[in-house]
Formats: sequence, C-alpha cells, structure tokens
Amino acid sequence: MQQGASLLMSERQRLAELLRKCSKNFLYDQGKEVHGAVVRKGYGLDLMINNDIIDLYGKCGRIEFARAVFDRMPDRNVVSWTALMCGYLQAGDARRPLLLLREMGLSSVKPNEFTFSTNFKACGILGALVNGKQIHSLCSKRGYEWYPVVGNSIIDMYSRSGQISDAEYLFHVMPIRSLISWNVMIAGYALEGEGAKSLLLFKKMQKQGEIPDEYTFTSTLKACTVSGAILEGTQIHAFLTVRGIPFLNQKIVSGSLIDLYVKCGRLFEAHKVFNDVEQKSVISWTALIIGYAQEVNLSVALDLFRELRNSSIPVDGFVVSSMMGVFADFALVELGKQMHAYAEKKPTRTDISVANSILDMYLKCGLIGEAERYFCDMLAKNVISWTVMITGYGKHGLGTEAIHLFKRMQLENVEPDAVAYLAILSACSHAGLVEEGQEYFRRFCNDHRLKRRVEHYACMADILGRAGRLREAKHLIENMPLKPNIGIWQTLLSACRVHRDVEIGREVGEILLRLDSDNPVNYVMMSNIFADACCWKECEKLRGIVKAKGLKKEAGRSWVEIDKQIHFFYNGDDAHPLFESIHDILKEMEKRMKEEIGYAYDTSFSLHDVEEESKQEGLRLHSEKLAIGLALVCGGLDDEKPIRIFKNLRVCGDCHEFIKGLSMILCKVFLVRDANRFHKFENGICSCKDYW
Repeated sequence: MQQGASLLMSERQRLAELLRKCSKNFLYDQGKEVHGAVVRKGYGLDLMINNDIIDLYGKCGRIEFARAVFDRMPDRNVVSWTALMCGYLQAGDARRPLLLLREMGLSSVKPNEFTFSTNFKACGILGALVNGKQIHSLCSKRGYEWYPVVGNSIIDMYSRSGQISDAEYLFHVMPIRSLISWNVMIAGYALEGEGAKSLLLFKKMQKQGEIPDEYTFTSTLKACTVSGAILEGTQIHAFLTVRGIPFLNQKIVSGSLIDLYVKCGRLFEAHKVFNDVEQKSVISWTALIIGYAQEVNLSVALDLFRELRNSSIPVDGFVVSSMMGVFADFALVELGKQMHAYAEKKPTRTDISVANSILDMYLKCGLIGEAERYFCDMLAKNVISWTVMITGYGKHGLGTEAIHLFKRMQLENVEPDAVAYLAILSACSHAGLVEEGQEYFRRFCNDHRLKRRVEHYACMADILGRAGRLREAKHLIENMPLKPNIGIWQTLLSACRVHRDVEIGREVGEILLRLDSDNPVNYVMMSNIFADACCWKECEKLRGIVKAKGLKKEAGRSWVEIDKQIHFFYNGDDAHPLFESIHDILKEMEKRMKEEIGYAYDTSFSLHDVEEESKQEGLRLHSEKLAIGLALVCGGLDDEKPIRIFKNLRVCGDCHEFIKGLSMILCKVFLVRDANRFHKFENGICSCKDYW
C-alpha cells in the first residue's frame, strides 16, 4: 500500500518536473504533450500540477490557455494567482494583473511578496502611480514592504512613474540593500535623465564594497548616454578593459557601450566596439545602424542592415521599427514602402509596434491617404496606434479629423494616456481650435491618473498664443504646477513675433536669456522681434552678444528624395553638381511670379545691413528653395505628383510666400514638412493658414 502511494507520488513529481523543465526552456509543444499526459493520468485537478501548467503557458506566450486552466481549477492558492499575473505581464498586458489583484482580494487567498512584486512591476510599466501607492499601502500593512524583492520593486515602480524623490527616499531608508537595490536606483536616475546622480551612486556602491554586475554597468552606461557624459563613459570602458571583465561577451553591456558612443557622436569608437564583440546582439546592430542614419550616412546604414539580414540573427520587430523610424525621420518614401513589404513577409507583420512604426512612416512622409487606409486595415490597435494617427492629423493641420478620431478611440474603450492627450492638444494648436483645446486640457488636468508634463502646458500656451491671448498664455506658464522649461518660453516668444508684440516679447526674451544665455536660438528669436519692429539698436546689441560669445545657430538643412536618392542642401549651398540649373530655374520661377502674381521678396527675413540685391540673392539660396529647384530641374515641372520637401528647422517666412506663389503659377501641390508641421501648398494657399 505504502509502495503504491510512493509510486503515485513519484509519477506526480515527475510530471511536475517535466512541466517545469518545459517552462524554463520555453518548450511549448513538449509542454502541451505533458499537459495531455497530466489529464490522461488523472491529475487534471491537482493544485500543484495546475500551477506549473499556468506557469508553462504564461512563459510560452499562450496566456489564453493559462487563463483557461486557471478558470477550471476548483481550488487556487497564492501561486496560482501570481503565476497568472506573471503570465499577463510577460504577454505585455500590464493592466490585467491589477484587475486580478482586485479579484484576488475578494477571495480567501492572501497575496505574498511575489504577488506584490509582480503588481508593482505592472504599475511601473503603466505609470499607474495611484494604483502603485494603494498597493504600497496594502503591502506595508501586511508587513511585506521590506522584503528585498518587494522593496526593489517599489523603488522601480516610483522611478518609472516619475516619482524619483519617493524612490530615492525608500532606497535610503531600506534596512538591507542588495546589489539589485543599487542597480534599480541607478537605473531609476538614468530613466529620469539624472545621469550625474546615477554616476555618483555607482561610485558610492563600490566604496561600500558592492561589486558591480552587468546590469550595473548597463544602467551606468545608460546614465552616461542620457547626460552626454562621454568622458565618464570612456572611463567605464577603460575600467571594464583593465579589470578583464568580459563585457564583449555580455550582450547588454556591449550594446549599451555601443549605444553610448553612437548617441555621443563617436561612430568610429562605436564601430570598433561593434567589430570586437564576439556575439553581436540585435540591439547592437540596430544602435549602430541608427547611428549612421542619424549622421546622414545612409549608405553605410543600409549596408549594415543588409549584413544583418544575411546574418544568423533574426530581424525582429525592434529592428524593423527602428529602421522604419529612420525612413520616417528622413521621409524616405520608397525605402519605407520597401521595408513595409519586407515586414509583411515576416512574422513581425503581427507585431503591433511594427504596425505603429509603418503608420508613423506614412504620416511623416506626408502620405495621409495611405496612412488612413493602413490604419483602417490594422488587425489590432493599441493606444499608441490611435495616438500616432491623431498626431499625424495634427501635423497636417486636420484638427477636426483628429478630434473625431480621439472620440472614436474612446468609444472603442481605449483609454487615452498622457501622450494621447498631448497629441490632441497639439492637433488643436495646429488647427487653431481654441475652445476645443481648452476643453481637452481641462479634461486632462482633471484626470489625476495621468502624469502632467511641461509639454501639455506648452501646447495650451501655443493655443492661446495663436489666438493672440499672449498675457493669458504667460499667466498659464507662470502659474503652472511644473517648472517651466526653455521650450515653453520659446513657444510663447514665437507667438509674440507672429502678433508683433514687442512688450511681452521683451519680457519673455529676458526670461529666456536668464535661463539659457548660451543658446543662439533665443538671441535669433529676440533679434527677429526687434527687427520686425525696426528696433535696430536692440537688434544689433543681440547680434553683437552672439558674435562675442561665438554662438552658432543650427544650420538650416532641407532635403528632397529623387529616384530613391536623397539630396541635402544648406543655406547658400552651391556644391550640388546641378547648382547652375537649380539657380537658373529659381530665377525663372521668380520672374514668372513677379509678372503673373506680383511676387516680391520679403527681405525682412534677410540681414538688414546688406544691399537689397544681396538680400534677394541670399533668400534665393535658402535650403528649401534649392531643394525645390532640384525637384523642378529633375522633371518636377512635368510630373503631376506633389513635390515633397523636408526641412530640419521651421520654414522661413519668405520661402513660405515663395512656395505659395509657386503652387499658384504651376498649378502644382507642394508638401513641405518642417520642424513643426506639414504645409500643403495648393493654389496659392497653405494648409497652416499662415500660422506655424
């Protein structure tokens, strides 16, 4: 009798061990077979076995099967609930663990440290601070707060939710700190952009005898990246090398080092590390490809991508999304379409992040019709999908369509997050929808689950500024609950120039120069306001300061894609082999515009202390005009398709008037994407209604 029970126990134990082995190695098919054996042998209602089955399906990404097993269980313990929560979290559904925790609270089963830890992770992913604080309170009452796995998760949750001071406090009052605690806090500072604090903590932990691991180095290198601390980053690189730490075999460390060098513009060093890495990760490949692309070395970037495709490393959704982002940023329509076709043939076609990046590419390339069709055909949409489309409508000045889509999103039970509200506020701003913008801003501020950012207030300030309500916009900035940044004051200063309000412009300009005295953009914006008002002495004074400080404004750069090749132009650029033809066709267009519609240069956008003829020549050589000239030279006059031009900065006022006139005399559509929005020029009218 005793022997039979022992055999029965060993069979049960053997099945449990098989399930755990399949779970650990993500062996879904084999695990499914063991599940079948479990049912056949009569263990279908066994609590321990069912917990192992839930864990197996959760780790293998079959959460629907895990849920089915859970729902059929006659009895559940804390392991059952926690395993299902973990499964949902691994499947990318961070909301479901929180719902399960609430459901668990109605049962007789009490959460343990792993249940709490899982739910803090879910709150951190969602940025659900209110939920996180409630769980923190419950956790403290139950006496789990200082369990290491829980304490570390709480710090991580506060860090991810933007409450770095709360995370910092908990870290300092922790009775026992493990290496994980230090790593979480270092990563939290880096996530918040406080790289200097990460580096200080990195030094402090070593003084206290903690030995850094690969996660420490990864977070510290990320801290160097966010703060641009290339010197400290190279010191860490040297430390790794001198200490003989095998970082070239550690994918996450080597990937972070490559990313640091790329983000700090050290492509030579990045490529050298990349070449030395024995087992290259997809993240390392992607970082280097994006680095070359952002430095406008697209040929090397594309060559690297082809090498990656031919390697043994699978091209996953992260790579495709990243490449799509490059094509979107540079508006490379044809390459974007090719990547879309490539993605459709791969398993990544079901990846929602890939779908969102394809949608974004079409919108940033100005293909609003293709984007709408693609959006409608998407198999699945998340809040990011809706936000991307709303943002696209906003950039094209289609505020009404953006509002309609926002309402549709809510009707389909998709909760808008802080980024979605930012998108709708931006759309209202671009379309001049003041009342609608105020209503959405009010709703957003009243939803205390959402984290407010300066950008939300900047949109509202822009909406008011566009309407000429400059004092009201300034009052909003001065009384908002967040510290105003440089960008929000620049937004208001730009509105002051549009409405030629020198008084408020001077007030705002003085604030900006106090906050950011070495930024040439602030001096240029102020100088333009004074120049428009013919306040030449103040204008000259600002220009003198810029010269004395040796400040240089970012160069204006425009580009156009012709026959799958991208052509870049800078202001005054005469290096293109077709420059003479470009110059001639621009002069011809100017002559026609003068004769047909009375066009004249707006020389207020040129220096006031040079001859009129030189002013006109300088304006003719603006980068956006040169790009248009090349498009016209290369068949644009005969082609019925719109001409698409892209610029890294705001399009200048004279070029804006020039393109409006050109669209009228040529009966041609011009699409221009600048740093702020899309401008659709047609029949002498721009979609921005002359406010940008």
